[in-house]
Amino acid sequence: MKNIRSNLAEIEWIPHPVAKGVTIKSLITKKDNGTDVSCILVRIPKGVDVPEHVHEEQDDILYPLNGRAIMTVDGGGSFPLEPGCIVRVPKGTKHKIENVSEELLLYDVFWPALM
Repeated sequence: MKNIRSNLAEIEWIPHPVAKGVTIKSLITKKDNGTDVSCILVRIPKGVDVPEHVHEEQDDILYPLNGRAIMTVDGGGSFPLEPGCIVRVPKGTKHKIENVSEELLLYDVFWPALM
Protein backbone atom coordinates (compact mmCIF):
# COMPACT_ATOMS: atom_id res chain seq x y z
CA MET A 1 0.00 0.00 0.00
CA LYS A 2 1.23 3.49 -0.83
CA ASN A 3 1.74 6.07 1.95
CA ILE A 4 -1.53 7.13 3.55
CA ARG A 5 0.04 9.44 6.12
CA SER A 6 3.19 11.58 6.14
CA ASN A 7 4.86 13.79 8.71
CA LEU A 8 5.11 17.28 7.21
CA ALA A 9 8.29 18.03 9.17
CA GLU A 10 10.04 15.08 7.51
CA ILE A 11 9.31 16.25 3.95
CA GLU A 12 12.14 18.43 2.63
CA TRP A 13 11.85 21.72 0.79
CA ILE A 14 13.41 21.39 -2.67
CA PRO A 15 14.06 23.95 -5.42
CA HIS A 16 11.16 24.54 -7.80
CA PRO A 17 12.05 22.89 -11.13
CA VAL A 18 11.47 26.11 -13.13
CA ALA A 19 11.06 29.19 -10.89
CA LYS A 20 14.42 30.32 -9.49
CA GLY A 21 14.35 31.12 -5.77
CA VAL A 22 11.06 29.28 -5.21
CA THR A 23 10.94 26.08 -3.12
CA ILE A 24 8.37 23.30 -2.97
CA LYS A 25 7.41 20.54 -0.56
CA SER A 26 5.63 17.59 -2.23
CA LEU A 27 2.88 16.42 0.12
CA ILE A 28 0.94 13.96 -2.04
CA THR A 29 2.14 12.62 -5.38
CA LYS A 30 1.21 9.93 -7.84
CA LYS A 31 4.64 8.35 -7.35
CA ASP A 32 4.52 8.20 -3.54
CA ASN A 33 0.78 7.88 -2.89
CA GLY A 34 -0.66 6.32 -6.04
CA THR A 35 -3.15 9.16 -6.48
CA ASP A 36 -4.19 11.08 -9.58
CA VAL A 37 -3.72 14.38 -7.77
CA SER A 38 -0.59 16.24 -6.62
CA CYS A 39 -0.65 18.41 -3.50
CA ILE A 40 2.35 20.59 -2.78
CA LEU A 41 3.37 23.56 -0.67
CA VAL A 42 5.00 26.38 -2.62
CA ARG A 43 7.15 28.99 -0.86
CA ILE A 44 7.84 32.19 -2.80
CA PRO A 45 10.12 34.71 -1.04
CA LYS A 46 9.41 38.43 -1.06
CA GLY A 47 10.65 39.97 -4.31
CA VAL A 48 10.69 36.69 -6.28
CA ASP A 49 8.36 36.14 -9.25
CA VAL A 50 7.01 32.97 -10.85
CA PRO A 51 7.27 33.64 -14.59
CA GLU A 52 4.37 33.11 -16.96
CA HIS A 53 3.83 29.43 -17.66
CA VAL A 54 1.19 26.86 -18.64
CA HIS A 55 0.25 23.44 -17.32
CA GLU A 56 -0.96 21.76 -20.51
CA GLU A 57 -2.51 18.71 -18.82
CA GLN A 58 -3.42 19.87 -15.28
CA ASP A 59 -5.86 22.20 -13.60
CA ASP A 60 -3.96 24.19 -10.95
CA ILE A 61 -5.79 25.12 -7.74
CA LEU A 62 -3.99 27.57 -5.45
CA TYR A 63 -4.93 28.40 -1.87
CA PRO A 64 -2.70 31.03 -0.20
CA LEU A 65 -1.90 30.23 3.44
CA ASN A 66 0.03 33.45 4.03
CA GLY A 67 1.73 36.28 2.19
CA ARG A 68 0.74 38.67 -0.57
CA ALA A 69 1.36 38.93 -4.31
CA ILE A 70 -0.35 39.71 -7.60
CA MET A 71 -1.47 36.86 -9.83
CA THR A 72 -2.35 37.16 -13.49
CA VAL A 73 -4.41 34.49 -15.23
CA ASP A 74 -5.07 34.67 -18.96
CA GLY A 75 -8.75 35.51 -19.40
CA GLY A 76 -9.13 36.43 -15.71
CA GLY A 77 -6.91 39.47 -15.39
CA SER A 78 -4.69 40.44 -12.46
CA PHE A 79 -5.78 40.25 -8.83
CA PRO A 80 -4.38 40.07 -5.28
CA LEU A 81 -3.20 36.61 -4.24
CA GLU A 82 -3.57 36.47 -0.46
CA PRO A 83 -5.20 34.42 2.29
CA GLY A 84 -8.96 34.25 1.90
CA CYS A 85 -8.99 33.60 -1.84
CA ILE A 86 -8.82 30.44 -3.89
CA VAL A 87 -7.77 30.34 -7.54
CA ARG A 88 -8.42 27.70 -10.20
CA VAL A 89 -6.27 27.93 -13.30
CA PRO A 90 -7.74 25.67 -16.01
CA LYS A 91 -5.31 23.43 -17.88
CA GLY A 92 -3.70 25.11 -20.86
CA THR A 93 -4.06 28.62 -19.35
CA LYS A 94 -1.13 31.05 -19.02
CA HIS A 95 -0.57 32.40 -15.51
CA LYS A 96 2.11 34.07 -13.38
CA ILE A 97 2.76 35.40 -9.87
CA GLU A 98 4.60 38.66 -9.34
CA ASN A 99 5.03 41.58 -6.96
CA VAL A 100 5.42 39.28 -3.94
CA SER A 101 5.31 41.87 -1.15
CA GLU A 102 5.26 39.32 1.73
CA GLU A 103 6.67 35.80 1.53
CA LEU A 104 3.93 33.68 -0.03
CA LEU A 105 3.04 30.16 1.09
CA LEU A 106 0.61 28.36 -1.20
CA TYR A 107 -1.21 25.07 -0.89
CA ASP A 108 -1.19 24.02 -4.54
CA VAL A 109 -3.22 21.14 -6.03
CA PHE A 110 -2.78 19.74 -9.53
CA TRP A 111 -5.31 17.49 -11.18
CA PRO A 112 -4.53 15.16 -12.81
CA ALA A 113 -1.29 14.53 -10.94
CA LEU A 114 1.70 16.61 -11.98
CA MET A 115 4.23 14.24 -10.41
